[in-house]
Amino acid sequence: MSIEYRNFLALPYDELEELNLAAKTDRINRVPIDEIRDKRLNYLAEEKRIKAVTVLFSDLEGRLHLLDYDKKFLLNSYENLTFDGSSIRGFTAQKESDLRLGIDWSAFYWVPADVFGTGKVLVFGIVIDKDGTPYSGDLRGVLKAYSDKLYAEKGYTLNAANEIEGFLFAGKDAEKNFHLTGKFDYVNTGGYYHSLPLDPLRQFIDTAAEVQRAMGFQNEKDHPEVAPSQFEINYGYGEVVAAADQIQLYKLLTRQIATNMGYTASFLPKPVVGVNGSGMHTNLSVSHNKTNLMWDAHGQEKLSEFGWDFIDRILSRALDICLILNPSVNAYRRLDPHFEAPNQIKASATDRGSMVRVPIGNSKSMRVEVRSVAPDANPYLALYSIFKTGIDGTKAEIKNLRQASRYLPDNVQQAIEDFRKSKWVAEILGADVQGRFAELKQAAADRCPRALGTFVKGPEVQYHHEVYNQSLWNLF
Repeated sequence: MSIEYRNFLALPYDELEELNLAAKTDRINRVPIDEIRDKRLNYLAEEKRIKAVTVLFSDLEGRLHLLDYDKKFLLNSYENLTFDGSSIRGFTAQKESDLRLGIDWSAFYWVPADVFGTGKVLVFGIVIDKDGTPYSGDLRGVLKAYSDKLYAEKGYTLNAANEIEGFLFAGKDAEKNFHLTGKFDYVNTGGYYHSLPLDPLRQFIDTAAEVQRAMGFQNEKDHPEVAPSQFEINYGYGEVVAAADQIQLYKLLTRQIATNMGYTASFLPKPVVGVNGSGMHTNLSVSHNKTNLMWDAHGQEKLSEFGWDFIDRILSRALDICLILNPSVNAYRRLDPHFEAPNQIKASATDRGSMVRVPIGNSKSMRVEVRSVAPDANPYLALYSIFKTGIDGTKAEIKNLRQASRYLPDNVQQAIEDFRKSKWVAEILGADVQGRFAELKQAAADRCPRALGTFVKGPEVQYHHEVYNQSLWNLF
């Protein structure tokens, strides 16, 4: 079909960056949502080159869903958007399927046309139950409500930055075909920081970094990681909901760029036995009136009493929330002490085998790093559970809590059991969401051997939530 007469929006990368940084500033400054909404609606009405608005939301497991709404329809119906919740894993039952989508106008993105298509913009949605209340299974909404509540009541701003590792494998469908091939093929074997300037991994990282920059991520550094074909593209700190949104966008854009190049970007925690797995080291701080509450120039490791209490509460509930932070069968291969795995329930400034680390920092950068988070975790659920636990949890009466000889589970079945019986999880998520999440994880775990063994099994990959579809499940 000829496209000569089409005139869809396709902006240069520098213009995209300027627009996205301006929108990010509005979000950081907490510009009233009505003001932002009116600004975005006016823009959409006036920009004739936009054909559709992509609304994004995440299911209970963290799988990202995208709905394209015709722009003219959205302008007239943005307050009455509905979808079938029974088709989303972990959402409503078939008999009560209708859900609504609200629009979080502060989470609006202009996107590169060569990655997302021409004539489109993105915005994150808020899932609303049919009675008009926030939907309990939408963890983005739960996280946002918690963040807004702390800001309103205590003046707290929750901040996060995530170091998300992944692998780049040969072939467009490397994960989906794993049950046939039984292996992943590297595109690079250079290792940590080491690659030729124009090898496939470096080209992929460079392309993804440019897209992130255009989308206002404010990049910091990028590089090949320790394992062959492994990558990490770091970007700046952000308010917690924006940070979680960026995790979802990071994974979405890297997957699409890899597909465009004929490869697969994989966020399985341990896709290859014998080399380092992938983590999502999660750096957290809390600020009040722009003062970092984690900093104390005279504190142990320069971390404040507030920060150490935050750590103690997380260590106290490490087993309760382990399934949230490591939600897949494959994630427990990563918690292997032979590969710098953070499987010890303790805190340290230096020991990278600790679940929690206290990095070197100053009055601005002091933070707590939770190292045991897997890259396939639902970012909204993970960040909510960590902050909720660190701020509102109770401390266990365990002698030498920060250095006790305790370990995270080495298999998902044990993590599911700990999660199911946790009163703390029931308190922060509600018994209904706790049960639904456990059932989803149990369904995948039951299709895999309890003992992991020395080889990655097909079902570990097939039922990994990023590659889920009905056809794959029906093969087994």
